[in-house]
Amino acid sequence: MAISREDIIKEIKKVYDPEIPVNIWDLGLIYDISINDDKVVIEMTFTSPTCPMMEDILSQVKTNVETVTDGKPVDVKLVWEPAWDLSRMSDTARVELDLTEQGW
Repeated sequence: MAISREDIIKEIKKVYDPEIPVNIWDLGLIYDISINDDKVVIEMTFTSPTCPMMEDILSQVKTNVETVTDGKPVDVKLVWEPAWDLSRMSDTARVELDLTEQGW
């Protein structure tokens, strides 16, 4: 069975930063998803390099995505370039956090 990008995104959307009531996909923390012959590679960032939940969130992403990869390993890479900013958030996240154009 082929691994679908949509299934991976569905699993990523189940992961939340406990301090922010929006999933990490809608926050714009996922920069890239690559499905290769031998593994799945996810590049992601955080809103701050001092996020106290960083290790837990990285682990949750890996664990959740592994459920849909048919045993193919998942490599979650933490990147800081480009730096995250509010423009990466989805419209859904902006509404949820009251960061619509009037609010930011």
